[in-house]
Amino acid sequence: MTLRERALALVQANAFERFIIAVIVLNAVGLGLETSPAIMASVGGAVVLFDRAALAIFVIELALKLFAYRLAFFKSGWNIFDLAIVSAALMPAGDQFSVLRALRILRALRLVSVVPSMRKVIVGLFKAIPSIGTVIIMLLLLFYISAVMARKLFGSAFPEWFGDLGLTLYTLFQVMTLESWSMGIVRPVMEEFPYAWAFFVPFILLTSFIVLNLFIGVIVNAMAEATEDEAHGEREEIIHQLKLLREEVAALKSER
Repeated sequence: MTLRERALALVQANAFERFIIAVIVLNAVGLGLETSPAIMASVGGAVVLFDRAALAIFVIELALKLFAYRLAFFKSGWNIFDLAIVSAALMPAGDQFSVLRALRILRALRLVSVVPSMRKVIVGLFKAIPSIGTVIIMLLLLFYISAVMARKLFGSAFPEWFGDLGLTLYTLFQVMTLESWSMGIVRPVMEEFPYAWAFFVPFILLTSFIVLNLFIGVIVNAMAEATEDEAHGEREEIIHQLKLLREEVAALKSER
């Protein structure tokens, strides 16, 4: 077995994958501990040392993958994602790059590329983007129409909520999220405009209970399709392996 084949076998091993997952999780915990002055005062040296060790492990992992896969490494979007995350962590983090110290927690996102179940979720989200875009356009159109109506209906009496289009959009967003929408906004408006419920109730029904639920439906459907595509690919691979095995068995029989 050549050195490249050994490296390929190592990076594809389940034990190696579990080890990387454990390092990512522990590194994320360590980065969280760095936010505590009390902990850093007592064991700060060990936390920083482990952070550097974790980064070294990530660099070695990527180096092994580059050596094993070579140019094929860049054909996987997940590999490029890992490379970008680790490369950002290798940049200097002095006072002029202080923001990079905060961005180190992005290394925890590598769990998405390492854990297969998380990859399915992300693939499903990306497949749902076209349909999500349609839902977003519908929601924006509904928001715009409602904001113009609310501005004209309630703007003069409640300028702090409906004084201009921007304030109205923000107020309607608060209503959509159901955060203090009744006692905080709608009931005070109804004291001035008793039939204001005829505007707000349909708005909530359309946004909170219909349009937003379309997001969930679209994403669930896309994730189901992504899972089915992956299962189909696995079935095709199994069928291909069975065909090869049958051909080998037939060749052995013919030799007899």
